[in-house]
Amino acid sequence: MSAEHGPDAPRRMPVQLITVDEVVHAADDLARRILAHGPPPDTIVAIARGGFMPARFLCDFLGVHRLLSLKVEHYTAGARARQRAAVTIPLAGEIRDERVLLVDDVNDSGDTLNAARPHLEALGPATLHTAVLHEKDRTTCRADFCSQAVHEWRWILYPWAVVEDVGQFIREMDPPPASRAALHARLQGDYGLRLAPEQLERVIRYNGLDIPL
Repeated sequence: MSAEHGPDAPRRMPVQLITVDEVVHAADDLARRILAHGPPPDTIVAIARGGFMPARFLCDFLGVHRLLSLKVEHYTAGARARQRAAVTIPLAGEIRDERVLLVDDVNDSGDTLNAARPHLEALGPATLHTAVLHEKDRTTCRADFCSQAVHEWRWILYPWAVVEDVGQFIREMDPPPASRAALHARLQGDYGLRLAPEQLERVIRYNGLDIPL
């Protein structure tokens, strides 16, 4: 996942759940900002995995048919730091002399963009700009385009990461919840997170969790 967090995840932290509609509106806002700045890019590069959906929406809105990706690994699910950010799957495509837009979902510490930018710059694009849906104040590498600034730190939970991230939150609960009702209460109390019943059922099912009714 591309979302970033400090060295050790706290037991309790604020979480903001983003809806699909909010993602579409944020991508639309980004597209308008990009077009106001100049011509659309020739190629969009998504940072795997969080950048895939925002990048695909931007391809649609900007009329870009060339979508590539690279992977930067730094953090595992549920906001646990693992290692220093580095490109682990390089770009598999030519971008020399092209206008390139690098896209991710959230820019937290800036480590992901700091790792990805020089990798792409070395490939000789004509221009290279970066775009994110959300950007936190603490970042050390500002994106060129951002839809929403996050001034008070919180974990941004996107619809494509609910099963993975919330599953990790649940596995870290000590003691583990004894029932679905207790799990609902813990998610609300520890994270301010309210999931719809079908969302929570998917989290439990696909993480193989044993939580009684």
